[in-house]
Amino acid sequence: MAFSATPLLQGELIVAFIDDLISRPAYPVAARPFPMAPRLERWVKRTIDVLLASTALMLLAIPFLVVAVLIKADSHGPVFFRHSRIGAKGRTFRMWKFRTMVSDAEARLRDLAASGNVYSAGPFVKISDDPRITRLGAFLRKTSVDELPQLLNVLTGEMSLVGPRPLIAAEVEALGSAGEERLKVLPGITGLWQVSGRSTTTADERLELDLEYVRRRGFAFDLRILLLTIPAVFWRRGAM
Repeated sequence: MAFSATPLLQGELIVAFIDDLISRPAYPVAARPFPMAPRLERWVKRTIDVLLASTALMLLAIPFLVVAVLIKADSHGPVFFRHSRIGAKGRTFRMWKFRTMVSDAEARLRDLAASGNVYSAGPFVKISDDPRITRLGAFLRKTSVDELPQLLNVLTGEMSLVGPRPLIAAEVEALGSAGEERLKVLPGITGLWQVSGRSTTTADERLELDLEYVRRRGFAFDLRILLLTIPAVFWRRGAM
């Protein structure tokens, strides 16, 4: 008799598989029992990035169009927002996002700084109750939909699916040697910080999670993070 698992049982099996995968030790790069040659590892990561990013962009074409229409209907300004970030080896690139703020957000930042709403959390700049975020923008941020256009950055090789989040130049400079360590790898759309609480973590914890990824980076570790990203987004855990 053929075995047919119920949807509930299938879900339990998937959860058990992920739990088992996550519980396995993630070896540092230099201590893996079966290390992959660095060049081969980079090729595998790049191939997976291109295949998954291109597939996702094709599947998300219509949802992207819907989001674009909603952004235009919600507030004046462009659909996309591009911001300068520092990538691997210190290279500057323009990161894609769906616009979640008013069109003159950069100009309003000076007024916010004067009012005391802008503060520093370690090397990272934070803004409490940011009034520049639109109604739709708040939803896009909460669900991380605003980050999806960065799939274009993945295709161009400026980012990876998994890695530390790209920082602005001032943040990298403030981090010193730790900032240089982060630049050893491509920045990512998702990463260890995002699946570990994101905005609920402290600045020091965020930095340590980024550095831990740099030390333990590899195919198996990336797979774990990608699998953990699904429930993190679904339950909106720690989203901004």
